[in-house]
Amino acid sequence: MADVAKLAGVSHQTVSRVLNGAPHVRPDTRDRVLAAIRELDYRPNSAARALVTRRSQTLGVVSFDSTLYGPASMLDGIEQAARSAGYFVSVTSLRSLDGRSVQEAVDRLRDQGVEGVVVIAPQTSAVSAVARLSSSVPVVAVGSGNQTQVPMVSVGNRYGAGEATGHLLDLGHRTVHHLAGPANWLESQDREEGWRLTLQAAGAPVPEVERGDWSARSGYRAGLRIAGLPDVTAVFCANDHMALGLLRAMHEAGRSVPEEISVVGFDDIPEAAYFIPPLTTVRQDFGELGRQALELLVGELEGAKPSPTHLQISPELVLRHSAGPAVRR
Repeated sequence: MADVAKLAGVSHQTVSRVLNGAPHVRPDTRDRVLAAIRELDYRPNSAARALVTRRSQTLGVVSFDSTLYGPASMLDGIEQAARSAGYFVSVTSLRSLDGRSVQEAVDRLRDQGVEGVVVIAPQTSAVSAVARLSSSVPVVAVGSGNQTQVPMVSVGNRYGAGEATGHLLDLGHRTVHHLAGPANWLESQDREEGWRLTLQAAGAPVPEVERGDWSARSGYRAGLRIAGLPDVTAVFCANDHMALGLLRAMHEAGRSVPEEISVVGFDDIPEAAYFIPPLTTVRQDFGELGRQALELLVGELEGAKPSPTHLQISPELVLRHSAGPAVRR
């Protein structure tokens, strides 16, 4: 900093004010300081700054080690929001979201000097782990429903499932079958509940649930079973990858979509618009999810207690060509 000050012909206090964005610096002085910084390739010492300010500007994220679109997109949304807010991010990915693993991950992040932690908690085991966390830094959970007292942000999965199911009923289908995700995933539980409640409210029959594991392969296998049921005219899939597998099974079985069977997914993955036919699905705004999570966490860091501390992001039904009117037999 002294070298920058000497080259720019100013005091080191002025350099500090420029670096910290202080408003009371003359424009020509600011320009000289910035030019000196570029010429000397000066970089502030973040470790030294943290010692002075007691702020590391670093947040920790505990993530589930998964390539699934939902958790991966949650992580991306959080990272982007953190960068926009001026924070660095340190990520720890776990294969198991049990209590011990989550606690050890948070402890490791605290040892790195993070100011707060975001835990991506898509499974029931993760919710229990977050509820039992012992931490001296603020913690915010993402994707954990309303089952923990920790500040939390999630997608309105019940609402989205209700929108998908209601759309199919509005198209004249007598009922809607459901291809659910794994029973221990919160998103799967909430989407199944939203589907079931919508059918019950409409007085429609509630069929037995088919269950997959989020993969296109499991959707294909379930689709082969569903294709053999002539009374099925509509299926709501708990994610788009399973919907893709189901579409393949319908094609192989000679059952046209949407003329014979309507299909709706959930997630709106980037490829959904290019399925054959293009998939009607429920879109989640993961960027907004990340921004809301960061807002909650930064509020905790600054001593504010945001209200409410449980926030839901409403998803959006995207209409394409895989769902159509029921064909009366």
